[in-house]
Amino acid sequence: MLHHVSVGVREVERAARFYDSVLAKLGYKRVMEFLPYAVAYGERMPEFWVQLPADHNPATIGNGVHIGFKAKSKEAIQSFHRAAIDAGGTDEGGPGPRPDYGPDYYGAFVRDLDGNKVEAVLTPEAVTVKKAPARRSAKRVSQPWKGVRRGASRTSVPQTEMTSGRTPDSAPRKP
Repeated sequence: MLHHVSVGVREVERAARFYDSVLAKLGYKRVMEFLPYAVAYGERMPEFWVQLPADHNPATIGNGVHIGFKAKSKEAIQSFHRAAIDAGGTDEGGPGPRPDYGPDYYGAFVRDLDGNKVEAVLTPEAVTVKKAPARRSAKRVSQPWKGVRRGASRTSVPQTEMTSGRTPDSAPRKP
């Protein structure tokens, strides 16, 4: 679902030294950089960015926001946590099971040098479910969206937004 995630930092090169060390423990590396403005990490493509805020104001952390990175093993999570603390990060929950999140959830939480909360997590891989073969039917398929205004979203947009003339973020539409 997500293409990438970005967090604001005060000093990109300082943050990059932290993430170079920490994310390497999970198998991620620096894949792109626009120094002194931004650095991106991933396996091959830029998926996680640390950057100066676009509005040129000081970086602030999101209250309640955290970024979870997939880990391949419990040992990788332990290394991630240890590397983060050694690099100056703050412990927000050491490596271990998180039964409140699920019976097989294992993770560790830290805050980076700017206060951004990051996590390494290991969960069992999703079980592949075989799809039942599609049935052929001579019946005509109904058109559940017939009558919906052209260009309107077919997702769960409340009716008031679809007809109010405002976008979901409440910004007035341009004529």
